[in-house]
Amino acid sequence: MAHLLGADGISLTIGTRTLLDDVSLGLDDGDRVGVVGPNGAGKSTLLRLLAGTAVPDGGRVTRVGGSRLGMLDQRDVSPPGATIRDLVHGDDATHAWASDARIRDVHAGLLSDLDLDQPATTLSGGQRRRVALAALLVEDPDVLLLDEPTNHLDVEGVAWLADHLKQRYGRPGATGALVVVTHDRWFLDEVCTRMWEVRGDGTGAVDGYEGGYAAYVLARAERNRQAAAAAEKRDNLLRKELAWLRRGAPARTSKPKFRLDAAAALIADEPPPRDSVELTRMAARRLGKDVLDLEDVTVTVPGRTLLDGVTWRLGPGDRFGVVGVNGAGKTTLLALLAGRREPDAGRVRRGKTVHVAELTQDVGELDDVGHLTAVQVVDREKRTVVVGGKELTAGQLTERLGFTRERAHTPVRDLSGGERRRLQLLRLLVSEPNVLLLDEPTNDLDTDTLAAVEDLLDGWPGTLVVVSHDRYLLERVCDRQWALLGDGTIRDLPGGVEQYLELRRSGSGPASAGTTSSRGDRSAARSAGAPARHSQPRDEALPADASASAVGSAAPAAAAPSAAEARAAKKAIARIERRLERIAQEEAELHEKIAADPTAYEEVARLDARLQELAAEKEGLELEWLEAAEAAG
Repeated sequence: MAHLLGADGISLTIGTRTLLDDVSLGLDDGDRVGVVGPNGAGKSTLLRLLAGTAVPDGGRVTRVGGSRLGMLDQRDVSPPGATIRDLVHGDDATHAWASDARIRDVHAGLLSDLDLDQPATTLSGGQRRRVALAALLVEDPDVLLLDEPTNHLDVEGVAWLADHLKQRYGRPGATGALVVVTHDRWFLDEVCTRMWEVRGDGTGAVDGYEGGYAAYVLARAERNRQAAAAAEKRDNLLRKELAWLRRGAPARTSKPKFRLDAAAALIADEPPPRDSVELTRMAARRLGKDVLDLEDVTVTVPGRTLLDGVTWRLGPGDRFGVVGVNGAGKTTLLALLAGRREPDAGRVRRGKTVHVAELTQDVGELDDVGHLTAVQVVDREKRTVVVGGKELTAGQLTERLGFTRERAHTPVRDLSGGERRRLQLLRLLVSEPNVLLLDEPTNDLDTDTLAAVEDLLDGWPGTLVVVSHDRYLLERVCDRQWALLGDGTIRDLPGGVEQYLELRRSGSGPASAGTTSSRGDRSAARSAGAPARHSQPRDEALPADASASAVGSAAPAAAAPSAAEARAAKKAIARIERRLERIAQEEAELHEKIAADPTAYEEVARLDARLQELAAEKEGLELEWLEAAEAAG
């Protein structure tokens, strides 16, 4: 592989902060590198040094002669009077680029909804971002540096970009290299084959890892485990030395025996998965049976209809992710649920015990507390809050979401965008809502902070609705995905985000496929691992005399259960819970047997097959438990 670019011992200090210190890196043909690290660690600065737009204090950056380098910065500047065509193709004649299949693919992926003769000054921030990215991809540089390329792209756009970059820089025999800074962990795992971590801890170090984001997380965890083991060993030796000095006599020595098995240690320390059944039970106690229902809701904006007769029901403990094309009405849907907007037709029903909190995209919400510190803001809302069964103080909460002691006591007006975003979420959580609405919560957050946010949400009992283009986040914290396809409906996605992308590629709408449409009943909206159920058909399939009664509520309220039915349901709940406990015990025993001799492949395969059977049985029991809990009242 040909060498393309190298950084030899580069160093950079800004003020009193050392961002990089004696860092050496290299790029060869076929390299696809993802750059991660805390906000403010110097990831964008590293890209500018590699691109030559910034100069290091020490060391040098070298590039092979004749190679072309292109960089997407976070600032998109357009010259006055320029059109989209000028920015993307310059003075090239139309026939010169329109005959190139690669360039046509870029147009289809990023510019399909834009007029090439549109003035650049009329573009929104997201559109300018897409135009700048398209211009760079059309140029096809040998070394491509991308700083947050997925910002302002929807799920479909992120998937297209990942596929395009893999085809360009990842196919066998491909020339050129890619370096990307992004917080989108799915994108990092899908595209990158190596990772650079800019530590941001004052050492100025950049660590390299082989593999994508998942491999990086595993390798970093193993490095941390080994460092902790080494530190513990040093502490033990120091304690023995001190004891020997105190006694004043030769110490008896014995060699400690260590069995360093990285995989076994990591598996042993694996945290338990989110207990959906327990969280649903807790949510049902706090919320009751009725939470939020959209009933035959219609919302229109000038020129089009965002929601057309949509019925959607949210129950206690539901954890839904919402995806959709830009402008399809995702933020409007959250505004309806939050009560900030009324529908043009239909109604939104709210349970009596519902307490909604909404995380918007506007970090300016914190301007009114700019003079306070982060700890003071959280403490003013509530001094302590229980998360995952543990009582945490304001200081502990801010620390859990990545605030150092210094930053936790910094005035809010001096915090970075990512820190303000974290504080927004903390402020919501300590108010103890039972319905949480999150609009693009990953904006401005680094990967470590995102992991902390997800860990916090894992133990949060309540109804959760997340609008995001971050597939990793949606699949991590949500149990079910729904889609707004831009045709006025909301659609259930039993197959998750991948099903949404298939629908977009096929161009099918809710009426043409067999999955759940906007007229879903409550059981189809359950999130605790329940299989999808087909819902009531659309209005046009109903007889004219039935539409008024049937469409108003896709799931008519059932009669209250009798005392006998409630007793039977409670017995069923007790039986199911006993069986779930036995399944958990058997699963633990099976895992122990597998760990005891993982090289006995035939036995491991048999044990694993039994684990799969238990998982399937548990999924069915959890659904049965939810139905029994509904019947028990």
